[in-house]
Amino acid sequence: MIESYKISLMKLILASTSPYRKALLERLQVQFLCDSPDIDESPLAGESVEDMVVRLAKFKAEAVAGKYPDALIIGSDQSAVLEGEILTKSGNFENAVKQLQKASGKRIVFQTGVCLLNTQTGNAQTACVPYTVVFKTLTREIIEHYLKKEQPYNCAGSFKSEGLGIALFDKFEGDDPNALIGLPLIKLIAMLEYEGFGVL
Repeated sequence: MIESYKISLMKLILASTSPYRKALLERLQVQFLCDSPDIDESPLAGESVEDMVVRLAKFKAEAVAGKYPDALIIGSDQSAVLEGEILTKSGNFENAVKQLQKASGKRIVFQTGVCLLNTQTGNAQTACVPYTVVFKTLTREIIEHYLKKEQPYNCAGSFKSEGLGIALFDKFEGDDPNALIGLPLIKLIAMLEYEGFGVL
């Protein structure tokens, strides 16, 4: 019990500058710091999407670990896959229209890797949490109207599920809707509890 109490006082670090991940972690009402990992996010030859997001989540945690000798560090990475192809950020209106036209009536699977690294012990827990978005059949008019309203050009797949993008979907499939936004909180809470860091 004493050891558990000691571990629970460890700093919590989010190895990310994503405002979406920061907002998700804030839901747990725990104190944490954000630090920016600087890593090469290129995929490896023959690597599955699931393996890639877990590897990158761990790399992100490890990239900042040297600064925090007594901390629990959270790393996370996500890729969206449509018909076997990884979706990127559209960057502009024209590319976003093409992405949403391709997604119309189909499924996009978000694979989110998460890592919790204990820098005191070196223990690293990792997991990949899938979450699927099923799109409605979208007309060009609906797509253009949505994009002009929300302008989600910095989002993979060209939509914000936490915003007006919800109007594009027929349904969700998965265990943790937070994974869709970039941080699977249910799995993360279990990882934290394993390390003696209780949220409640």
